Amino acid sequence: MAAAVARGGVAALRRSSLLTSSNFLIRGNLCVRTGVLWKHPPSRTFFSDRKKLHTAPVGQVFRLRPFHVLVATGGGYAGYRKYEDYKLEQLEKRGIEVPVKLASEWEVALYKSVPTRLLSRAWGRLNQVELPTWLRKPVYSLYIWTFGVNMKEAAVEDLHHYRNLSEFFRRKLKPQARPVCCLHSVISPSDGKILNFGQVKNCEVEQVKGVTYSLESFLGPRISTEEMHFSQAPPGNSFQQQLVTKEGNELYHCVIYLAPGDYHCFHSPTDWRVSHRRHFPGSLMSVNPGVARWIKELFCHNERVVLTGDWKHGFFSLTAVGATNVGSIRIYFDQDLHTNSPCYSKGSYNDFSFISNNNKEGIPMRKGEHLGEFNLGSTIVLIFEAPKDFKFHLKAGQKIRFGEALGSL
Repeated sequence: MAAAVARGGVAALRRSSLLTSSNFLIRGNLCVRTGVLWKHPPSRTFFSDRKKLHTAPVGQVFRLRPFHVLVATGGGYAGYRKYEDYKLEQLEKRGIEVPVKLASEWEVALYKSVPTRLLSRAWGRLNQVELPTWLRKPVYSLYIWTFGVNMKEAAVEDLHHYRNLSEFFRRKLKPQARPVCCLHSVISPSDGKILNFGQVKNCEVEQVKGVTYSLESFLGPRISTEEMHFSQAPPGNSFQQQLVTKEGNELYHCVIYLAPGDYHCFHSPTDWRVSHRRHFPGSLMSVNPGVARWIKELFCHNERVVLTGDWKHGFFSLTAVGATNVGSIRIYFDQDLHTNSPCYSKGSYNDFSFISNNNKEGIPMRKGEHLGEFNLGSTIVLIFEAPKDFKFHLKAGQKIRFGEALGSL
């Protein structure tokens, strides 16, 4: 009997001790809760057998910030647009005409909220990372399979030769892989897909059928006539008329989209003289045909490098347009050009003249000569002056390769 009483007393003492400890924890938490309620929310303590488990403070589990909302919303919407673009491509393959549906201002603003410039810089740094020899073939093979790259045309077919993704993207071709057409005035400067071509009308250029952009917004203010062998146009003329230097000539354009699997270098489309470079910092939205059909003046929003000069028929320009993961645009003879800088002023542009006291002729370019390169697929826009009997030898949507004919007189 005495032993039973003793055991009951010990059990009661243990229960009392446990309650005292629990009350101490509760009071402690209450003290913390009243003392630093808004700065450091209390952690929660649980007992599981003999282990004491601590959870993170309630307020520190997830703190929602405006930047996170913008990135998540913008990224999700960009993914949705990618899916819509895929559906449009499938309709085009079936020969079904796709109606034009332009994005509203809020949709464009939402798309711009995605930090594509930052992502493109990160992608550029990733491309420079040297891959282990054993990893090169699997990585490059996956890319080749995904985008349909033809490595038989590459000057070096051995995948182990390319130390990083950047070298693989900028691979050179075998000399005989792209014969340059000598019979036509203008050749394709790159591999790609023809999005649109024709005459420029009413100072508007078509990026795809039914969707236009402003010629002046795209090229910027007219360059001083001192840098070009142009006659001064009357001040009352439109911007388009000011670019046409010879009577009876018209202004033409051609848009070529380079897919990620295409050859990424671009070349001189004709014999001409480059006298000026204008760099427009800007957004880096996707320029695939689906987005070009959706966003009006897409090419005017994006970062681009405009090379202007003249050829035997007058004004000639080639513009390399940047895109998502294509912040790097390189012009071989222009070492001062730096694209996708972290900071830039919206609507600004940088001019550089290749005409100087020591060089009155600028940069002469021969048809087919190497001109520049993209870090990944993007877009080339040609805008040039030619006689009225100039004819394109193209069809909208057709695939074309560097060196093939665009048009002739």
